[in-house]
Amino acid sequence: MPDLAALAGTARALLPPGVAVRAADPRAPAPPLLQGETPGGRAVDRRLREFAAGRAAARAAMVALGLPEVPLPMGAHRAPHWPAGVVGSITHSDTACLAAVARTDSIWGIGIDLEPQGRLDPDLWDTVLRPEERMDLPREGAGFQALLVFSAKEAAYKAQHPLTRTLIDFHALRVRLAPATFTAEWQIDLGPFRKGAVMEGRHALAEDHLLTALVL
Repeated sequence: MPDLAALAGTARALLPPGVAVRAADPRAPAPPLLQGETPGGRAVDRRLREFAAGRAAARAAMVALGLPEVPLPMGAHRAPHWPAGVVGSITHSDTACLAAVARTDSIWGIGIDLEPQGRLDPDLWDTVLRPEERMDLPREGAGFQALLVFSAKEAAYKAQHPLTRTLIDFHALRVRLAPATFTAEWQIDLGPFRKGAVMEGRHALAEDHLLTALVL
């Protein structure tokens, strides 16, 4: 069982000042949802607990910033609908949930992603990895590196979404990995981003999880 406080601390260290991070346990009984907060569809118990834990963590992060605790309904493309002047990101695994929230006076987008430490299923490589990214994979540990690229793209997608309001394909970004950091280079023109523009993120391992974070 992961230490949620330690996991949140690692995530916080990946992010700049002004970002609040809070954690919740998606295995615990679902905390109460506020009016308008619904996972949509016919949510099974596990999905409801994950959704409720994410909203609870996000609202706690907002309170930590001195913001009111308001409902966070589902918005476009299933992303949380944040109140005006606020931006954030929610991620979860089977055993942990994290939320990161900031004011938009200095930050325009946040993306965090949480993955159990392991490897990316080879059946997903063609979907997630560009040909040059596959060539970058080391002979040893290729599955883990592929998972890190996947997580980096998830974080980058969440960070760019408030600015583009667009679903993007995994191949729209080209990720390059380095120790503790990564870059995500746009391969298309979209919204304020031009092909070749680079976004910079960070990654870390903690509590048997892989964490990635990117801030715009």
